[in-house]
Amino acid sequence: MARRAVLFDLGGVLLEPGLQHFLGSFERDWALPRNFLRDVLLSGGSDSPYYRVMRGQITLSQLFSEMEQGCRHRASALGIALPGGFSMARPFQDLAAQGRLNERMLRAAGILRRNGFKTGILTNNWVDDSAGRFWTAALLERLRRHFDLVLESCQIGMCKPDPRIYSYALEALQARPQEVIFLDDLGENLKPAREMGIATILVRDTDSVLRELQELSGIQLLTQEEPLPTPCDPSGVTHGYVSIRPGVRLHFVELGQGPVVCLCHGFPESWLSWRFQIPALADAGFRVIALEMKGYGESTAPPGELGMPGWDGNAGIWDGMGSGIPQVVLVGHDWGGAVAWNVALFYPERLRAVASLNTPYRPAQPGVDILEKLESQPAFEYQLYFQEPGVAEAELEKDIGRTLKILIRSMEPEDRLHSGSGFQGIRERGGILVGFPADPPPSRILPPAELEFYIQNFQKSGFRGPLNWYRNLRANWAWALTARDRKIQIPALMLTAGKDPVLHPKLSQGMEAWILQLRREHIQDCGHWTQMER
Repeated sequence: MARRAVLFDLGGVLLEPGLQHFLGSFERDWALPRNFLRDVLLSGGSDSPYYRVMRGQITLSQLFSEMEQGCRHRASALGIALPGGFSMARPFQDLAAQGRLNERMLRAAGILRRNGFKTGILTNNWVDDSAGRFWTAALLERLRRHFDLVLESCQIGMCKPDPRIYSYALEALQARPQEVIFLDDLGENLKPAREMGIATILVRDTDSVLRELQELSGIQLLTQEEPLPTPCDPSGVTHGYVSIRPGVRLHFVELGQGPVVCLCHGFPESWLSWRFQIPALADAGFRVIALEMKGYGESTAPPGELGMPGWDGNAGIWDGMGSGIPQVVLVGHDWGGAVAWNVALFYPERLRAVASLNTPYRPAQPGVDILEKLESQPAFEYQLYFQEPGVAEAELEKDIGRTLKILIRSMEPEDRLHSGSGFQGIRERGGILVGFPADPPPSRILPPAELEFYIQNFQKSGFRGPLNWYRNLRANWAWALTARDRKIQIPALMLTAGKDPVLHPKLSQGMEAWILQLRREHIQDCGHWTQMER
């Protein structure tokens, strides 16, 4: 029977090192006899403090109190004195401060999930009401984004190695024992699972574990090529709406806690274009807000022309989100990049920093008509084709799936489509899609599920709103001219590549590393940021 599900233990498997390591360090630091804490924890058998906290009968704070009392009794029986300042909270605090997720194991779980496996965590865990409970909440929140199931003993009312918890896990996975692989760092937890017919792996070191997991699953986990990060999907993020002026209500999604990073997409895209970056930045400790730009999907648009002038009322987008957001790191791609540069010009006080992917800063030039300038640059002819209302809409909306499969593709040779003249000579041949296949092959960067999401979004909004961004070029140009003597002097990053870095997630790692550096450093101490000038 083919295996189709994998269960991972948490401490000692996904989180290293496990609690046992810190209990041992605590004993050594306080000069306690070997296994002193283990003996107290397990005193009482099935009614011991350990099993009671793991079954959720007592909380972590109650465990600390019971353990400290038990340690005093145990020390008295051994004729030793506990040192001053003794606290059972210490090893748990060390776990929170020093424990690290095993990124290779997380990546393996992601690969398995993308290959059709159900993945879950089966952990002996406690109800955390201690001062360190935020760490527990943040850790579990992150893991839930990477796994189909997170099963905690304290919430189930039974714990490993009780055979009943494995039956519970099989039911939750909707799998038979022969279809499941289970990884744990304790042999006593593996034994009952193995007796039920579950394939088990004793975790000692990551390399040998991944080799064994690869052999049991039949999935390549040791490839030298770095796998793609785990993307988010519409059901895994919080959705919100903010009215920024009459007739304009923006839809946005958000994930994570911490300093705000705001992401703005381009044409013809969606907030889902950032599906790889959203969870990666949230995991790194940021609150990520991805806007659905005006005229796209669930974001409404006024009946007239769209554009950037005024940024819709002095950054009212962020002021309207709950208690308001004083500053963000603003990142844009394509049209979103143009928005980002102009917000940096007009409202620098609202930005910690600004970044653009594949859209360089192009300052407005006095005495130049932007449409006439485009006429001299064949690569931008599509923007001129978009100017006549109704023409491009009719072509792009005729078969939205075909439109998206033509316009959203990677630059990899095997993924490129050929129409003879590409995106030049568009007006002469009568359309941007003319000459391309009637039934284009699938796009490598727009898999079926994402393609269907995009199709539904554009069926809802049509292409009028997205195209009107191009029809407002002169107004945008005139607005930018009012700031022609200004410079962008806040921290700024421009990232460009032959491939689209939003839809090719590995190419945006420079952007993510840069944002992380902003979190670590005081901006005023950074002397190496690019100064963008007109």
